[in-house]
Amino acid sequence: MRYLYPCTIEGNQEDGNGFVVSFPDIPWAHTGGFTFREALILAEDCLVVALSHYVDNELDLPAPSPYREGQELLTVQPVVAAQLDLYTAMREQKLGAAELAARLGICEDDAAALVNLDYRTPIGKVSKALKAVGCELAVTERVA
Repeated sequence: MRYLYPCTIEGNQEDGNGFVVSFPDIPWAHTGGFTFREALILAEDCLVVALSHYVDNELDLPAPSPYREGQELLTVQPVVAAQLDLYTAMREQKLGAAELAARLGICEDDAAALVNLDYRTPIGKVSKALKAVGCELAVTERVA
């Protein structure tokens, strides 16, 4: 998957309680939890919030770095991956929400919402938008 980001989960060095999560590709994104499992779950949310920052500020998404031993690999949910693909295609084509709206026959606010990671847009709507920008949604699986 294109949005497979490594993170490091380490014991909290400050007070020894809980775990701290950091992302080498998004240095300002941090979270943590009382247990390793909680930190891992919260890391998935942190990743989406961090990637949302790039979308909201119209920045290029950071490329995931290669996995290193001791790291955890995190990905986003399929609908979020599709939204990020749509966002990337729109940036590459210098396509704004108004033009996407015109291609889809919807209002500009609805077109903008398609790439807003705060909304869980139905995958079918994102797939239709991807086709409007010349892309096709493809889902693959791999052995974990």
